[in-house]
Amino acid sequence: MDDLEVRRLPGPLPQLFADDDVERTLPVTLPPGDIVWPDPGFPQRQLLERPAFWLSDDPVNGELWSALRAGHAESGLWPVLLDETDQPWAAGQVAPEPIDEIGKYHSGAFMSEVWADWIEHADEDEHDDLAPFGRHCPGPAPAGVPLDDPGAVADRYARTLAHRGLSLGLAAVERGADAIAVIGWQGALNHNEWTAPMSAVVRGWEDRFGARVVAMGFNTLELSVAAPPVTVRHAVHVAAEHWAFCPDILFQGPGTLAGYAEEIRGKTHWSFWWD
Repeated sequence: MDDLEVRRLPGPLPQLFADDDVERTLPVTLPPGDIVWPDPGFPQRQLLERPAFWLSDDPVNGELWSALRAGHAESGLWPVLLDETDQPWAAGQVAPEPIDEIGKYHSGAFMSEVWADWIEHADEDEHDDLAPFGRHCPGPAPAGVPLDDPGAVADRYARTLAHRGLSLGLAAVERGADAIAVIGWQGALNHNEWTAPMSAVVRGWEDRFGARVVAMGFNTLELSVAAPPVTVRHAVHVAAEHWAFCPDILFQGPGTLAGYAEEIRGKTHWSFWWD
């Protein structure tokens, strides 16, 4: 690697970090882009003194995403492909949340709360939708067995998604799951008011399933998965977690955990969307 391939963070990128005295480097030259500040008129959990993320002016290819993913440890910036089909990210319609908030949530507790709320409001005959668990939340599923390196799986999925013509976002985070909260993504607003607990859930999937945040849209989230469930029983348990995270994928999809489990069994990417 020659000297031109390793560069200090250029332009306004250091503004994304609370500590501007730490030396960070990028493995590649970025395309034109700029930092994005939250719209002050958009409801915020708290006012931040830093921009939310950096955004490219134009779509990027999967190779750039992969290079930035590989250089994350040196740059402190996690790459996210951003779909601007429904809403331009540059408009700042985001509500960033502090990384410290994520640690206040536990994915198992979040799942239990969603489950309990559904049981309270669901009719008795609707409990079969969540068979074999029904009224009883099973808690987080056991970890999967890795099929490949998480980074390699993420790179392949990024190359696939990049063909959609997606822009590049960069978030100042130590792990990809935290980008959901730091960017201020509002895709699950109709399901959950805050994004910090959503990041907490994805942290758990990073640890147990080798999941990596690859892309976001106005109301979508794309994860690569290096250790997916491969047995029917395990897939149904994971499906229960997915339902708590994103009920629409079940109730506006196959309708049962068993049906959805077949869709994700052995799959190396998980796609979520909220209505």
